[in-house]
Amino acid sequence: QVQLVESGGGLVQPGESLRLSCAASGTGFVAMGWYRQAPGKERELVAVIRVGGATNYADSAKGRFTIARDNAKNTVYLQMNSLKPEDTAVYYCNGRDLSYTEYWGQGTQVTVSS
Repeated sequence: QVQLVESGGGLVQPGESLRLSCAASGTGFVAMGWYRQAPGKERELVAVIRVGGATNYADSAKGRFTIARDNAKNTVYLQMNSLKPEDTAVYYCNGRDLSYTEYWGQGTQVTVSS
C-alpha cells in the first residue's frame, strides 16, 4: 500500500518560516514534489525533486523555498522561508513511481496571516 503522509503545516505570520515533511512508503519514487491549492484556485506545482537530485521550482517559490529529499528515510521536505499571505493554501505531497503512476498525500494546511 502506497502512502504519502504530510506534516508540518500551520499558522505563521508573514516573513516567518515553515518546513513541511512528507514520509513515503510502499514504493520507490522517481520524482517527488509539492503542490498547493488555494481556495478557488487550481492545484499548482510548487517544487519537484527527481531521483538524481535535479529540482524545479515555480517562479513564486524560487529564492524562498527549498525542496530536499532524504532517500534513506524516503522523505521529502519543503523548507519555506519569507512566507507571504499568498502562500496560504493546502499543500500536497506528490510522488511518481517507475511506471509514472502518481500518488498524493492528504494535504496539510499552511496559513500565512498577521
